[in-house]
Order: sequence, then C-alpha cells, then structure tokens
Amino acid sequence: MRNIVRVGIAVLAAAVSAVVVAVPGGATVPTAETAMAAPAHSRKGPAVVDYAHRGASGSAPENTIAAARFAVTQGATFVETDVRRTADGELVVMHDDKLSRTTNVEEVFPDRAPYWVHDFTLAEIRQLDAGSWFAPEFTGERVPTLREFVDALKRRSGLLLEIKGSLLYPGIEADIVAELKSIPGYLPWALATGKLVIQSFWVPAVRDIHTLLPDVPVGLLFETRPTDDVLVEASRWADQINPGNAFTDQALVDRVHELGMSINPYVVNNGRDMRRFVNLGVDGIITDYPAVMRDIVRITR
Repeated sequence: MRNIVRVGIAVLAAAVSAVVVAVPGGATVPTAETAMAAPAHSRKGPAVVDYAHRGASGSAPENTIAAARFAVTQGATFVETDVRRTADGELVVMHDDKLSRTTNVEEVFPDRAPYWVHDFTLAEIRQLDAGSWFAPEFTGERVPTLREFVDALKRRSGLLLEIKGSLLYPGIEADIVAELKSIPGYLPWALATGKLVIQSFWVPAVRDIHTLLPDVPVGLLFETRPTDDVLVEASRWADQINPGNAFTDQALVDRVHELGMSINPYVVNNGRDMRRFVNLGVDGIITDYPAVMRDIVRITR
C-alpha cells in the first residue's frame, strides 16, 4: 500500500501539539501539524523525518541496544538498522558481512577468519564485545537479535529496517517477515502508526517484502544515481527512494516526488548539508545525529 504521507509526515504530526515553534528574532516556523494542510511534497522545511542511522550511532556503538536506546531517548522518529542471518538461522543486527570491524571476534575466535556473520552461530556471536571499539564505557555491549532491537525501541520510535546480504542468506526476507509477525502485536501497531519501513539496495529483496507484506512501506537504497527508467519502474510498487547524499540534488528530489514517492538521503551528518537537504524539500534525512537534525529542521525556514 502506498503510504508516503503516513510514514513521512503523519507520524510527526501526531506527536506535535503546538501550532508554531518560536525561533530567534521572534519569527515562527510551522510545525508538522500545520504543514499537513499543504500537499506532501510541496513543503520545504519543518516536515522532515529524522532517521537515526544504525541507532544514534554518532553517540553509541552502531547497531547495539545502547545505540537504539540512545536514539529513543533523543526522540528519534525512526531508527534505521541492518539485519543479517547467523549460521543457525537467527536474525542479528549487523551492518557488515564480517564481524571484525565492530566486535572483538579476532581475539575470541582467532582461527575463524574471515569472520563472516553467516559462519557463526548466535551463541558464538553472543560471546563478542560489540562496544569497546567505540569507547571504553560501552565495553560489554553485545550484537543484538532483531527481536531484541525492536524491543529496545519500546514502540516509541519507528523502525527503518535494511535487509543485508540477500544473496548470502537465501530466504532471509521470509525469515524477517516471520520474526516480525511473531512479536506480539508489533505488526498491527506498526501498520496503525506508520512506524515500519523495510528497505534494501537489492531490488528482488524489496519486491519479496512487498509481496509478503503489501501493507508495509518499502524503500530502495541507491549508492549511485538511479536512472529515470529505474525510478519509473520503482514508482509502480515502492514508497521510498533513499539515495546517497553525494548525488541527491533538486532534480532528483523533484522527480521522485513527481512519481509519487518520498526521498530520504543518507548519511547526512554535517549541519550545513542538513539545511541544504531540508531546503531541497526531502521527506527525511538518515543521520548518525537525529537530535541535531531535528534542531536544524526546527530553525530552518
């Protein structure tokens, strides 16, 4: 089901009670609530959704429970995370296809190189420290399962779920759907509130999700600029286009909107760039610093 407004704007509007927000100098800017009067893609400024990239990963080790909780504490509208599958079929939250960058796997299992996620069981992965690489105070953070990560959001922040490595994990799309369905009440809540989006760089994976969960919004990630033919094809079934920030410009934003989809560039951590994308009229921004992004949205325009 096409769900752009519900995902991109209504979530914010439901949480906003004031009509305007004061800014320095006595001026005011409209909140998401007052912006609802305008068409979804004609606004520039306040109605821009913040997506906490791998949790609040600028403040805590990425894709850990600490990062998820930090994002929730900051009031992140959505939390983005990545899912892979272990050797024994469990779904874990991990960006890389190998465990070595963000855990101490080389110390714990020195003879198990090259440390692919899919070569380790969940019990083995649970032995790893996924926090000390970031800062000493996060020593002992573990690699969470998908269910543990969802639970950490406490149904306060939405979930932008990225499917990783579909070719490495055949059938992972169905596994993700089964896991989300197994969490009591989660899918009905997520659909009612518009707080679940599933995305991937791999088009077949997103299509599979769209078939299995047609009411859940889906997004396509791009690391290079998509052609117009690709965008037109995507517009027949996808809800979001989420491109790299380096090639996101006014022409791309306008074209995605013309085709009835929303656009949310990644990963935008510089305040100047955040302002630029807000003024381009993007629907959301994927960032390691969700609180900073929301502050910039409030004072932009």
